[in-house]
Amino acid sequence: MYGFLIAVGVLLLMSIIWMVYRIQTLVSVVKGSDKKIASGSNKINALMFVLFLVGATILMFWYSIKEFDNYQLPIASEHGEVTDRLFWITMAVTGVVFLITHVLLFWFPYKYQYDEKRKAAFYPDNNKLEVIWTIVPAIALTVLVIGGWKAWSDITAPAPENSHVVEILGYQFAWEVRYPGMDNTLGEHDYRLTSATNVSGVDFTDKNSLDDFTSPVVVIPKGEPVLFKIRARDVLHSVFAPHMRLKMDAVPGMPTRFWFTATKTTDEMRRETGNDEFVYEIACTEICGRGHNAMRKEIRVVEPEEFRKWMADQKPYIVNNPALVSDLPEELKELAEITISEYK
Repeated sequence: MYGFLIAVGVLLLMSIIWMVYRIQTLVSVVKGSDKKIASGSNKINALMFVLFLVGATILMFWYSIKEFDNYQLPIASEHGEVTDRLFWITMAVTGVVFLITHVLLFWFPYKYQYDEKRKAAFYPDNNKLEVIWTIVPAIALTVLVIGGWKAWSDITAPAPENSHVVEILGYQFAWEVRYPGMDNTLGEHDYRLTSATNVSGVDFTDKNSLDDFTSPVVVIPKGEPVLFKIRARDVLHSVFAPHMRLKMDAVPGMPTRFWFTATKTTDEMRRETGNDEFVYEIACTEICGRGHNAMRKEIRVVEPEEFRKWMADQKPYIVNNPALVSDLPEELKELAEITISEYK
């Protein structure tokens, strides 16, 4: 670390010395005291533009190839294939434009460096050129926007009826995960009911809430659609699962959702990556306070049979906290007691 800081300091010092030299040279040019300095300085600068272009290009390609596996994570969802395809199409289009414009940007100072004998050429207008650089980008951007809009529409469309529902609640600084139980219907919630024992503010006057349960890990089945119902309790958060290519903001007062289908179990991904400790995870990608970096939650993808067995083994909120339903109306209280007795 210290070596890196020293290197940065040396580079900054050299940059300062170079800038002082350049300022002195420019002052001499402005005063007209030394045309040779101006000519020599222009040649050096022009050559440095070309050298920088070559060096930066080599460094860019080397680093991209070397670190490719670190930023191109394996895909573990169906829509992830579409998302990555759109990403690489966009990268190809913008990358070609980037290379062409920057090659010209650094070549032109060399090609058209200062020369007393050269006269400037002026093009007050060029209608053909204007039409070309207006229509071509418009067509390219239209194709990219339509592709992205279609993918986004599919992701945000109503989830399939057989989707497994999971509620993800973000709060400073953790995630609370709620499952709807065997009826696959989440009960209502109300922020005014939030307490130390009822983190999600579940409204137990809704009978659909009686079999809801929470889990320290997000467990989902492979090959079956899953609907994340996302909300925030305090400030803005963001649900991000990189291997699923899943990202959706958790906004206070405005529930959002994201449905997807996982294609690889955690065990399969461990074999693919050669990492026996690999886990999928949800991370918060919206800076939400001092404990932002602690907002992580494991996602465990399992086979459908294992998921159903896991679901059957879970106990509702009210089994471990009977006090949550102690003040319910009599008819709902009886139903809650039946639910509790079934899990004891």
